[in-house]
Amino acid sequence: MSCGKGDHHHHSGNCVCDVVRAIADAQNEVVENCCDVSCENSIESLLDPSAANNLNTVPFILYGKKLKPFKGFGVDFQTPMNFNEQVFQCIESFIFRVKTVDDDCCAVLELLTFEETNGNGNGDAEPMEFDDPCEQINNENLADLTATGICLTVDLTCFCAITCLPAVSLS
Repeated sequence: MSCGKGDHHHHSGNCVCDVVRAIADAQNEVVENCCDVSCENSIESLLDPSAANNLNTVPFILYGKKLKPFKGFGVDFQTPMNFNEQVFQCIESFIFRVKTVDDDCCAVLELLTFEETNGNGNGDAEPMEFDDPCEQINNENLADLTATGICLTVDLTCFCAITCLPAVSLS
């Protein structure tokens, strides 16, 4: 191979894309090049008919144009102890579950969070704030991932990257 004059089979018009594609093609020729955790693996786990695992969700994180993780916000109601009225509770999360996607790439996403307690033993949920996805996910139990019922509508064309988490079973 001559320096800088490799034979590229794909030409996207983006030199970085073309080079990364050439690297991936070369790696795939010499070694099985699979990721342990990827969207492809999560989808395969979800659809695997031989696994009696009851998996029903591929949770994921979206990234904006500058690769900044997207944090969704929503509002739920809570009835605090010693109150007769419901109050708003803001919920934020970097983790989503897709509900629907239309032909224009508009999607309804549900916020997913981890069950949390405020340590007072009464089971009241304490809303948490996170600056990045790892802060939300690190050291959490997989079984504690929960659907919130809070949905938002997004334009998927506004995102440039996605990270899928392993498929899970949400009730």
